[in-house]
Amino acid sequence: MPKPLISDEPYPSAEGLSPDPVSARIISTAYATGCGELNSILQYIYQSFIFAHAGDTKCAELVKSVALAEMIHLNLLGNALANLGAQPVFTFNPPVAFNFYSAKFVSYTCKPKEMLEDDVAAEKHAVAAYEKMLLRLKNRAVRELIARLLKDERLHLEAFARARSQCSG
Repeated sequence: MPKPLISDEPYPSAEGLSPDPVSARIISTAYATGCGELNSILQYIYQSFIFAHAGDTKCAELVKSVALAEMIHLNLLGNALANLGAQPVFTFNPPVAFNFYSAKFVSYTCKPKEMLEDDVAAEKHAVAAYEKMLLRLKNRAVRELIARLLKDERLHLEAFARARSQCSG
């Protein structure tokens, strides 16, 4: 089992957060939307099966290691949302319990180069989304959490871009 692809820096704790619906609304899109952490986890796990079946253990391990990092992010965001006063349900706008997440947002392509192109695009989107959140967030503790997650997303983007450039198929 690979290790999560994460920065060496520790994650800030979400334990001291108090209810803040504005911050919860800002970070909710990173949680369980079609371009959020939950979607990334599902897409990368799916891809790990495809790469492994094709005999590409290097790419299979890479997407698994990023999926593990995204699981950490989902956990941190879920705890942050709960502490900010939002129920961390898998919807587009927690705590609103409708418009639930759907796995239809996962890219189900089976072509290695296309999978990695989708991953680069997803990580570029994550980086841009977290950067926009940082511009809008006033809550210092939430800003620190998002800034830390952004470091991991930049690592993921670099790793996928390298893998894509080395992919032959």
